[in-house]
Amino acid sequence: MPELRHKILVSACLLGQPVRYDGLSKESQNPMLNRWHEEGRLVPVCPEVSGGLPVPRPAAEIIGLADEVLTGRDLVKTEDGEDVSRFFTCGAQNALILCRQQNIRIAILKENSPSCGSTRVYDGSFSAKLITGIGVTTAILRQNGITVFSEHEIDAADKYFKILLSEKIHM
Repeated sequence: MPELRHKILVSACLLGQPVRYDGLSKESQNPMLNRWHEEGRLVPVCPEVSGGLPVPRPAAEIIGLADEVLTGRDLVKTEDGEDVSRFFTCGAQNALILCRQQNIRIAILKENSPSCGSTRVYDGSFSAKLITGIGVTTAILRQNGITVFSEHEIDAADKYFKILLSEKIHM
């Protein structure tokens, strides 16, 4: 029987893929992330691209709360006022589908993003002000029992991942 590879969902931009709104990446140089990548454990996703947005694209911010974007009560808008909520919601749903298909229980996502932020996002005023909050993809993943870390929490993610691995071994 082949060894099962326990997977981790990761923001594609952290792996150097130029999928951010500005056409750039935010490649992480974290050795743990690099090791997991070499081991074939990482499943990259850019929820915004997966949801149908192009690269590059106008910057967008959540107007309200990510959980409420998922219910249609709040919005994700560009600075010129275009409602792009449906793309963010679709991309979040696609990320959740990936997690379900591959039995993923942990994600490492890009902080500050209206999709991927796990502790901070921009406040919706397009003034570069960060506030405590989460992105739309983080919201849907957490609602479905997937633990989300930012790229600044990879050591904590590694500890949690080891716990998950030990649970699976003893099952």
